[in-house]
Amino acid sequence: MAVTGRIHSFQSMGAVDGPGLRYVVFFQGCPLRCAFCHNPDTWEMTGGAEYTVEQVLERVLRCRGYLKKGGVTATGGEPLAQGEFVEELFRQLRREGIHTALDTSGAVPLDRAERVLEQTDLVLADLKFTTEEEYRRYTGGSLSHTLEFLELCRKKGIPLWIRHVVIPGLTDTEENIQKLGKLLEPYPNVERVELLPFRTLCLEKYRTLGIPFPLEGTPEMDLNRTRELEKLLSSARK
Repeated sequence: MAVTGRIHSFQSMGAVDGPGLRYVVFFQGCPLRCAFCHNPDTWEMTGGAEYTVEQVLERVLRCRGYLKKGGVTATGGEPLAQGEFVEELFRQLRREGIHTALDTSGAVPLDRAERVLEQTDLVLADLKFTTEEEYRRYTGGSLSHTLEFLELCRKKGIPLWIRHVVIPGLTDTEENIQKLGKLLEPYPNVERVELLPFRTLCLEKYRTLGIPFPLEGTPEMDLNRTRELEKLLSSARK
C-alpha cells in the first residue's frame, strides 16, 4: 500500500533551507503553537492536499538538474509529525543521490524521529528558547525534549544547523545569546548557528484565518542588532 501524507505546498528553488538550491516540501500539521510562527496555515493535520511518496518524488526529479549541489528539504509545519512519509521519501531521494535536509523542532517522540534520521543528511533544528519556562509558555513544547533530540543527532553524527529567532523583548538580550551558546557546547556536530530576526510578514495570514497573533505589536528585530548578537554568539562558542 502506498504511503501517503498531507502536503501544504512546494517551493521549487529554495535558497535558505540548507546548502545550495533546494526543493522544499512544506508538510501539513504541527504539534506546537509558537507565538512567532509564520505559517499558522500549516498547523492543522487536516489541511493541505494528500500525496503519495511517488508523486512527491516525481515532482522533485523534474527539477533534478539544479539540485546537484543542493537537495530536498522537508519543513512545515512539522515534518516529523508525518514521520513514516518523510522516512520513505528521504530513503528514495538518497537512492537517487539527492541530499536530504530535515527542518524540525524535534517535538515528536524520539523513536519516531530516529527512523527519519536514519535517512537524513542534515538537520536544521529550531531551538526556540533557552529556558524551559519560555519554551512551554511561547511554544507549548519542551526545551528538555528538544535537547534530547539534539543529543540523538549527536549520537548519530548528523550535522546540525541551529536556528534561533531573535525577538525584541524576549530573546534579544546578550544574556539569552550567551545561554544559547552554552546550551550548544555539548554538540560538536553543530556546524552553523543562524540568528533569524523576528518579522511580522505573517500578520495577514493570522487575520485571514481569524487567529490572534500572540506577538502583535512587537516591533520587528533590527538587523544591525542581530548582527551584533551574532558576533557575541560567535565569540561565546570559540
